Amino acid sequence: MILDLSDDAREFGRQALRAFEAAGGDQLLQDAEGKPGSRETLVGPVLNGLGAWDLDPRTDTDGLEAAAALCRSAGYWAVPYPVAERLARPDDLDVDGLVVVGGARPSATIGDLELRWAAVTLSGARSRVTGCAETGSGFVAELELSAIDDAGAGDVALGLVLPCWTLLGMLDRAIELTIAHVSLRKQFGQTLSSLQGVQFQLTDAEVERSGLDILAKYALWSIADNRPDALADALALRMSAIEAAEIVFRVCHQLHGAVGFCDETTLSWLSRYSQPLRRLPTGLSATRDELTSRAGRAGLTGLFS
Repeated sequence: MILDLSDDAREFGRQALRAFEAAGGDQLLQDAEGKPGSRETLVGPVLNGLGAWDLDPRTDTDGLEAAAALCRSAGYWAVPYPVAERLARPDDLDVDGLVVVGGARPSATIGDLELRWAAVTLSGARSRVTGCAETGSGFVAELELSAIDDAGAGDVALGLVLPCWTLLGMLDRAIELTIAHVSLRKQFGQTLSSLQGVQFQLTDAEVERSGLDILAKYALWSIADNRPDALADALALRMSAIEAAEIVFRVCHQLHGAVGFCDETTLSWLSRYSQPLRRLPTGLSATRDELTSRAGRAGLTGLFS
């Protein structure tokens, strides 16, 4: 079991970071919030230039790792585009992307995009997205679905894991911003970063982020290796990602103070646009329930055991 991404995948992720920065960086999200219909115009050319849609994360291990690295880079800049969902597109359907849905009101962050979408439930029931309600906060739209088949069991794990890599990228950035903030701000004649209490809080946040990093790589390896437990590993990763995000963003907001909730700070944008990733298709409790029902008495294996 090799959990590290390949050198090529890591380099692809670095190239993606630079490409998103050159295209506008944080300004991309702010521009897209003002005009949600411009998301494809703002981000599409960058992804096309990177060759994102030439990646094959389903049958090629290198393509899977590169897709994960791309999602992480997109999360770092909070790129206002469903990169993970497009990369998870199924091979046997004529669609541009796949979203995992749950609950009585299926929703996804695909509003205002003129693309063909498929949806899959955690049980593997697939549908075609025939319409989207008006786009709300975080580009979330309620979906109108038309059933296709129940052959989507193999789609769910990838559809859950790639968005977790996007969320991981957001946590990377949140901690980086917070370290920069406490290194500049002074209190009682010394920088906040020199205070022991601040150091303890940052350590707690970094432990959660680095732990999620390892679990995300393990879940990716589980998919690449076609393990029978891949879906359970994906659910365990999602549960861990939600828990880590709650701790990391709580610490980062505390250390930023009131300014962390103002739109003048990048942390505020990151925190707000991480919410759909943390709530859809299921929140923490529903994800835990689903994992419990699937793992049963046998429990999990590997790093999640």
